[in-house]
Amino acid sequence: MNIVESPPLEAVSVSPFRDSQAHLLAALAVVDVRVRWAVVRARENGLDPQDEFRGLYIADDHVDQLLNVEIGQHMWSQNGRYPDKSQRWQETIRQAMLSWQAQTVESQKMGQTLRFAHLIDAFALTTQETEAFLLTLAPEIDPRYAQIYAYLHDDVTRKRPSISLLLNLLTDNFDEKLKLRQLFGKNGRLMQSGLLEKSGERDGKELLAQTIRPTPHVVEYLLGDDQLDRNLNAMAQLYPVRQKHEAHRVSTPLLTKLLKVSQTTTPPLFAFSGRYGTGKLEAAEQIASQAERPLLRVNCAKLAAADLDLKTGFRWLLRDGRLFGAVILLDRWDSLLVEYQPPPQLFSEILAYPHVVILASEISWQPTNRTHHRPLYTITFPAPDFNGRFSIWQQHLGDETGLDITAVANHFRFTPGQIEDAIATAHDLAHWRDSAVTNDDLFAASRAHSNQNLAKLATKILPRYTWDDIVLPEDTLDQLYEMVNMVKHRPKVYDQWGFDRKLAMGKGLSALFAGGSGTGKTMSADIMAGVLGLDLYKIDLSTVVSKYIGETEKNLDRIFTEAATSNAILFFDEADAIFGKRSEVKDSHDRYANIEISYLLQRMEMYDGVVILATNLRANMDEAFTRRLHFVVEFPFPEAIDRERIWQVNFPQETPLTADVDFELLAKRFRIPGGNIRNIILSAAFLAAEDEQTVGMKQLLHASQREYQKLGRLIDERLFTLPSLV
Repeated sequence: MNIVESPPLEAVSVSPFRDSQAHLLAALAVVDVRVRWAVVRARENGLDPQDEFRGLYIADDHVDQLLNVEIGQHMWSQNGRYPDKSQRWQETIRQAMLSWQAQTVESQKMGQTLRFAHLIDAFALTTQETEAFLLTLAPEIDPRYAQIYAYLHDDVTRKRPSISLLLNLLTDNFDEKLKLRQLFGKNGRLMQSGLLEKSGERDGKELLAQTIRPTPHVVEYLLGDDQLDRNLNAMAQLYPVRQKHEAHRVSTPLLTKLLKVSQTTTPPLFAFSGRYGTGKLEAAEQIASQAERPLLRVNCAKLAAADLDLKTGFRWLLRDGRLFGAVILLDRWDSLLVEYQPPPQLFSEILAYPHVVILASEISWQPTNRTHHRPLYTITFPAPDFNGRFSIWQQHLGDETGLDITAVANHFRFTPGQIEDAIATAHDLAHWRDSAVTNDDLFAASRAHSNQNLAKLATKILPRYTWDDIVLPEDTLDQLYEMVNMVKHRPKVYDQWGFDRKLAMGKGLSALFAGGSGTGKTMSADIMAGVLGLDLYKIDLSTVVSKYIGETEKNLDRIFTEAATSNAILFFDEADAIFGKRSEVKDSHDRYANIEISYLLQRMEMYDGVVILATNLRANMDEAFTRRLHFVVEFPFPEAIDRERIWQVNFPQETPLTADVDFELLAKRFRIPGGNIRNIILSAAFLAAEDEQTVGMKQLLHASQREYQKLGRLIDERLFTLPSLV
C-alpha cells in the first residue's frame, strides 16, 4: 500500500487499530493536519474571521494583494515565507502519515479487515490520490470541515472542496499543481473508477471552480455498509461468500478444470455459453466460493435497458466489484454484443478488473483485435441428452412411484435447472390437491416451464380432442399412430440404438397433412398434442410471408428461435402459401421465393420437435420438398359411411336428441366434411334451446340449410325437408 514516501517503518513504534472505523478516522486525522496548516496560513495572509462582510465583496486592498501574489499561488500560499514554520508543519504531516501507515501494516498483519486500506489496494491509489480522496471525504464524516472549507473558500455557500482548494491543500508548488489537475480529470483514477463525483461541470464552471465529493455509496461502504449501490439494485445482486457445495448441474470434470484454471496467477476471463439452467450460475458460485470471494451477478439486459447511462452503470458495477473483492458474473452478456463483438471500452475495463470475470450468454462469441494478454476461456454448457435428462428426473423423483419419467424426459428437452423448476411446480400442484404427484402434474408443470414466448408469434391451441372424436380412414389413422409412436420411441432409436451418431440434423419429426378444409387436419394435430402431453401452436403461413425481401426469413427465424425451447408441436396452416412448387427463376422475385423455401427447409431440419404442415391442395407442394418429410398424410373427403360416424361422435352425451334423428339420412343427403358437420350440430343445438325443445331433425335440417347458404351452394329445398313430407 503506497501511502507516502518516508523513512523505514521500523523506526516507528505502533499498535494496531481497534477496528476499521478507527483506521478511517486516523486517516482523516492525517489530512486534518493539512487543513489546520491551511487555516494558519490563511489567517496570516489576510482572511479576517471577524469581518462580517467577508466573502460578500472584494475590497481594493484585497485586489492589490492578489496582484502581488506570484502566478499559480493563492492568498495563503507561503511564497517562500516562514520557512521554519512551514518545515515544522510539513514534518508534522509526514510523521502523522508515517504513524498511520505503520499502524495500518501492523493491523493487517494481525488479520484485521480495514475497509479504507482495502479501498486503497483495490484501486491502486497513489499517495496523492489517497490524500485527495480523504480531503473530499472529511466533510462527509465531520460537518466541521464543511464550515472550514467555506472559510478557506472565502465563501459561506461553498462547503464542499473545489478542485482549486484541493490543489492548494495538497501543495504550494505551481508546477506540481498543474500535474495534480489530472487527479480530478475524466481520465483520473478517482473519477473514472467512480470513487469521486464532480458537480458544476454542466453549469459551465471552469475546472478549478468545480466541486468534488465522494460517491455517497463509497462513504457508506467505508462506514460498514455491505450492500450494493442502490442505483444498481434493479440489475445486480451481491451474493456473500458461500461454503463450497456439491454441484448438480455441472459435470465433475468440467468443474474441476474451471476451478483449477481460476486459481492461476492472472485471473482469467471465462466466456460461458449455454441455455438457462445448464449450470453457468452454479459454476460461477463454485469459482467464487473457492476464491473465498462474494459473487456479483449482473443482468446485462436490464443494465442496457435501464435509464442509467450504460457506461456509468458499468463503471459503478466494476467499482462495487473492487470494493467487495467480488468475482463478477455478467449474465445475459449477449445483450451487449454488437455483431457478436463486445463494446470496446467496456471490454477494456473488464480486462483491467483484478478478479475473475465470467461473461455468460446463450450464444458463443470471440473478441477480435485482442491486444491484452489476459486469457479468455470459452466454455460451452450443453443441455443434457435424453439419458442425462432421465437421470436428473430420476434423481429428484426417485422416491415417487408410478411416474412415467421416460415420457417426460423424452418430450421436454430441458436443462437441469428447468427440470428442477418443473419438479417444484409439479409438487406445488400436487400439494394444492393434497395428493401425490401424478404424470399429469409433471406434464402440466413441464409445459408451464417451456418457453411461452411463442404465443406472441402463433396461436396456442389447448388440446381437447381424443382418438374417439375423429373419423378417418384406417390407413390415415395408422399414419397418425405411427407419428406418435415415432416421437415416443426416440430415446430407444436415437440413444440406445445409436442413430443419434448417424444423424447430424433431422432428429425431429416433420409431416405434411394434405386435405380439404374441415377434413380433420387441425383436429389430428390437436389429438397428437394431447396424447404426447405437448403444447400445440398454430401458425398461419399466409401471415408470415412478406412481399419485402428478407422479411419472410426474419419471421420464420423468430418462430423457430422461440420454438427451440418451447417443447411444442408447430402446426403451419396454409403451407402452400410458401411451399408451392419452386418456380423457374425468371426474375428476382422468383429467386427470392425459392430462397424462402430453402431457408424454411433448413430450419425445419434443425428443429428437434414436431413440425406439421397443412395444405388444402397437395398438388401445389414442391415434390423435392415433400421428399424431405417423414410423413405425408392424406385427409380424404369423407364418404357417406364416415360422415354418418362423424355425425354421431360430434354429439355430446349430454345433448338430448329426439327419436326422429336419422344420422344415416343426414350422411347421405349432405356431402360435407367434418368441420361443416360440427358447425351444423352446434347451430341446431342453439335452435333447439331457443325453442325449448330437444335437438331433432327439424333443427338439424334448418341448420344444414344455413350452412349451405354460407358455403354458397345451390339450395335444393327437398334436401332440407323431412322424409314424411317429401
